[in-house]
Amino acid sequence: MKLVRTEDAVGHILCHDITQIIPGVTKDAVFRKGHVVTKEDIPVLLSVGKEHLYIWEKQEGMLHENEAAEVLREISQGANMHPTEAKEGKIELIADCDGLLKVDSATLKKVNSLGEMMIASRHGNFPVKKGDKIAGTRVIPLIIEKEKMERAKETAGETPIFEVLPFSHKKVGIVTTGSEVYHHRIEDSFTPVIREKLAEYDTEVVGHEICNDDHEMITGAIMKLLEMGCDMVVCTGGMSVDPDDRTPLAIKNTGAEIVSYGAPVLPGAMFLLAYYDGKIPVMGLPGCVMYAKRTIFDLVLPRLMCGEKLKPEDLSCLGEGGLCLSCPVCTFPNCGFGKAGA
Repeated sequence: MKLVRTEDAVGHILCHDITQIIPGVTKDAVFRKGHVVTKEDIPVLLSVGKEHLYIWEKQEGMLHENEAAEVLREISQGANMHPTEAKEGKIELIADCDGLLKVDSATLKKVNSLGEMMIASRHGNFPVKKGDKIAGTRVIPLIIEKEKMERAKETAGETPIFEVLPFSHKKVGIVTTGSEVYHHRIEDSFTPVIREKLAEYDTEVVGHEICNDDHEMITGAIMKLLEMGCDMVVCTGGMSVDPDDRTPLAIKNTGAEIVSYGAPVLPGAMFLLAYYDGKIPVMGLPGCVMYAKRTIFDLVLPRLMCGEKLKPEDLSCLGEGGLCLSCPVCTFPNCGFGKAGA
């Protein structure tokens, strides 16, 4: 830093905030650190008693916080997002469309471990809406070594840390299972829940089949929906290990490849995911989806809606944070959904 006469500070960068106090009106920074002083600023600075200013002296090999923030933006910003203007070493990333936020968690951790810089974001693999704030980047000091920012770029590599995968339109088929529903002994309260959750996305329910507990009947219903051109099939109920729960067998008999029967998530452990013809997801949903606010279905559905093909390891890694405690503020997993029932 260097102390200079205010009149000589034009074109230089402030090293600290300049506060203006007008009793009963305002007490706030009239100029913030990092501001480039202009000729028009001089009368204002003098009016708040600043006859001398601490300015940043440009040094070889050093970057101003806003210049460094641009480096963090560059390594962070991926597809379908835009940045805010750099201010006080901070830049935020905003979603350009509804979609699924993808985060390179390993790279994010490495960059944050370098010190004097930070990148914070929402949880990855959760839906975002157009206009949502995705992430914020900030350089901690006013100036930082250029070499350190070069190290950040090297650490990040060529692939941006964040990306928003846009949701696509899906034609969905629903298979409701259970002899009690098939014979109209009870009202179907499962299907309305599924329709409500699907309505959060760009979906079109093109077919709905109600079956008893006969696995051949369920298999036939799934195949009928697939022949109708469904991009996704959801089967409700019949997912436990009881002898009369035949939905897993019915899905297997379609020829679909089973990715996983079971997931480390509560509620939702008896979830099944398969792919028909290598690309069309067929799901078996356990009964908890009918009554619990958030379940495995809420974790998987947004990923399927952007065309992501899930592998066994994608489900197995859900164990940490995969326990719903039914608390007033939803922490399932790790506050990814915000308030319970939202």
